[in-house]
Amino acid sequence: MSCTCVRRLALTAVALSALAAIAAPSIAAAQDAATPTFTRDVAPILQRSCQMCHRTGSIAPMSLLTYEETRPWARAIRENVTERIMPPWYIDKNIGIQEFKEDKSLSDEEIATIAEWVDNGAPRGNPADMPPPVEFQRMNEWHIGTPDWIVEIPEPFVVAAEAPDWWGNLESDSGLTEDRWVKAVETKPTAESFPVVHHAVTGVVNSDEDEDSLLGSFLNEYALGKNGDIFPDGHGRLIKAGAKIRFNMHYHSIGREIVDRTAVGLQFYPRGVEPQHKLISAHVGDNEDLDIPAGESNVRHDGYFLLEENAHITAFQPHLHNLGKRQCLEAILPDNSKQMLNCADWDFGWHIVYNYADGAGPLLPKGSFLHVISWHDNSDANRWNDDPRNWAGFGQRSSDDMSFAWVSWYELDDVAFKAELAAREVAATAGND
Repeated sequence: MSCTCVRRLALTAVALSALAAIAAPSIAAAQDAATPTFTRDVAPILQRSCQMCHRTGSIAPMSLLTYEETRPWARAIRENVTERIMPPWYIDKNIGIQEFKEDKSLSDEEIATIAEWVDNGAPRGNPADMPPPVEFQRMNEWHIGTPDWIVEIPEPFVVAAEAPDWWGNLESDSGLTEDRWVKAVETKPTAESFPVVHHAVTGVVNSDEDEDSLLGSFLNEYALGKNGDIFPDGHGRLIKAGAKIRFNMHYHSIGREIVDRTAVGLQFYPRGVEPQHKLISAHVGDNEDLDIPAGESNVRHDGYFLLEENAHITAFQPHLHNLGKRQCLEAILPDNSKQMLNCADWDFGWHIVYNYADGAGPLLPKGSFLHVISWHDNSDANRWNDDPRNWAGFGQRSSDDMSFAWVSWYELDDVAFKAELAAREVAATAGND
């Protein structure tokens, strides 16, 4: 081979090497851009769906505000989000209605992003990509915002260090001298007494109404994992002048004396403004004949509730106790056809109300039944089960169980019901087009 050829081959090799050197960083950069990082891809997901609880002073066991706080928990985060254990949102995504307000669940794409981030070593990424921190409310603040009116239980309640569970009704004067329509409501214990309040259910006792009729009197429930209720625009509950507020309380001792002063906070519509619809909330489908044998993991119970008027359902909240596993809400229409509205897995640590998006709540004609189907798990696979050797039935303690759903709705006359149905059909047709 001539010297000229050798020189040409050498020059070609040098050129190819130079091109490879130039190309390598660009390929690496492309790979880096495709690999999820904490600052660019994961932090925004945590801000939207996780940090409300996972922050110092909140209810979660660890904070996930920064990369340094999050990195040690990467594998646990991957496991919990891929199994849809966290964030707490237990609606079955393959059954029924899927349009809800304030849905904190993760999309399949978000779950895949977190899983890929962990599988690639959970890289931090560029600090400049980190979104600004979110400003959260403190735990002792009202989730509905500053109430217009606060009513406390009549006297501080002392929960002894060692005592049996206590159930009872406490009534306080509302202090209202005029009728007011409520647009948001929240019931909560005082900051130091959260651990001893198993539940607090508040309701209105209007002096000119039958106290035995609970339909429409319910205000709000506090239970583990439950925040306040903000009603849709144009919906409200009426508290009349001179009414009383009833607190149905359940206290549980924790080994040290605690003083509680549970209160209900109310936000009102402006004076003179009457919302279009009176919102009703009640527990429906109650079944108190529960038979949950020891060791059984899939025990079914059914309950029914008759809708005497046309109804637009606005919210669904399952209610079970420690042995709860799953609950479904089905509508049985007057022609005996059925619509499965929703199913939700159950975790006793989260009493979640699922508020339907505007235009998505079920429209049910008068004469329909709400069918509540519950399953209980009394086996050792249930982490909330204290002793799977024991039979369980209905009762007020957490170790007993219940089977009903909190459901919210407003009633419609025949003309308004047909108008809403027609509007729903127009919207559906437009969506299909």
